[in-house]
Amino acid sequence: METFFGRLKNEMCYGFEKDYPSFQAFSKAIAEYIDYYNNSRIQAKTKWMPPLYRKSRN
Repeated sequence: METFFGRLKNEMCYGFEKDYPSFQAFSKAIAEYIDYYNNSRIQAKTKWMPPLYRKSRN
C-alpha cells in the first residue's frame, strides 16, 4: 500500500495541485489512476505485460 500511495502522490499530486478545478474532478482522476494501476500498467517484473493479463495466464 505504501508503494501505491507514494506513486499516486508522485504521479498525480505533486506539482499538479492546480490541475483539478474541483474535488469531483480530482476524485475522478484518482479512480482512473487506480483503474490504470490495476489493469494497464506494465513493468519489468511482469515481463512487460499488464497485471491482469499476467494473472489470467497463470
